[in-house]
Amino acid sequence: VQLLESGGGWVQPGGSLRLSCATSGFPFSYATINWARQAPGKGGKGLEWVAGMNAGGVTAVYADSVRGRFTISRNNAKNEAYLDMNNLQPEDSGMYYCAKESFFATYSEDYYPDYRGQGTQVIVSS
Repeated sequence: VQLLESGGGWVQPGGSLRLSCATSGFPFSYATINWARQAPGKGGKGLEWVAGMNAGGVTAVYADSVRGRFTISRNNAKNEAYLDMNNLQPEDSGMYYCAKESFFATYSEDYYPDYRGQGTQVIVSS
């Protein structure tokens, strides 16, 4: 199972970024895909779940902190997932990970995915 995130970088508050997740080694079209993040200085703890999309790409769910600003999507033909992030704020800074799950769910506590990528860094600062 491989997941490779890209698209992170530095952006000013109010800016936008699009993260991508390229995957291989598992049947992508049958998997729930989540995006999660870890803020600076919070290493060693679980991740903050941000968004998820079911296998069919019909249903998306979001954490309260990003709802209305972030949009998750996927392309099952390309085995890729995306996270469009708008109106970014400094508190959105962190390492962003895509993760594969067998079940579609939301996570209100620390999130510990079984499979995730190495992450892509997002820095929101003026």
